Amino acid sequence: MAQGPAATTIDPAEAEHFGRMAAEWWDPRGSSAMLHKLNPVRLGYIRDRLDQHWGLDERDLKPLAGRRAADVGCGAGLLAEPLARLGAEVVAVDAAPENIEAARVHALGQGLEIDYRVGGVEALDGRYDLVTSLEVVEHVADVPAFVGGLAGAVAEDGLLVLSTPNRTAWSRLLMITIGEGTGRIPRGTHDWDKFLSPDELCARLAEAGLAVIDVTGLGWSLTRGFCLTEDVSLNYLVTAKRARHA
Repeated sequence: MAQGPAATTIDPAEAEHFGRMAAEWWDPRGSSAMLHKLNPVRLGYIRDRLDQHWGLDERDLKPLAGRRAADVGCGAGLLAEPLARLGAEVVAVDAAPENIEAARVHALGQGLEIDYRVGGVEALDGRYDLVTSLEVVEHVADVPAFVGGLAGAVAEDGLLVLSTPNRTAWSRLLMITIGEGTGRIPRGTHDWDKFLSPDELCARLAEAGLAVIDVTGLGWSLTRGFCLTEDVSLNYLVTAKRARHA
């Protein structure tokens, strides 16, 4: 686990930007509309990776029962809540206090018990069977420290799942020029220079002692909307586990 002050990996400007969206986080037509469209695809991917890794029954409604999960950069809980419904004991952290307050209120209304904490990856304690951090690594102040913190939280037989935009001309066009330019994504959400290529992110994961077991593209189709694909040029998901050393 990365050591240091609680705000080591937090970019205050990024936390402030996302905190301003807190009130609309659960509105599927609000400023987080794109995340609402992304969420079912990301959840399907995570469920498939869990089933394959632990040999679970795909029909099991509580595949994470008896397991700990951590969601880092949780926003107002779009992923944390489904993880709790899948049976996990969930710890979810976010740098923006406004997001955590919105998350707590929404979870209470859903009858879900989720341990929400204000902070960065450093707010995690112990090890988790599943660690997720979706669309977050491109917003942190210190990528190696952040990835190291995530790696340190993964249990011996656990999984880490990340998603992030690729640094390509296609991602710049679709996410910034069109997405932010038309207001579909709030202006200032992305800094293209902070996007990571799959090779760069996988190298960081390897440096942190993890072995990447899957890289899958997250793309956009006119007929299907967001979908999983072999094309990683827009966005991609990565699954990693603790590396085995001889």
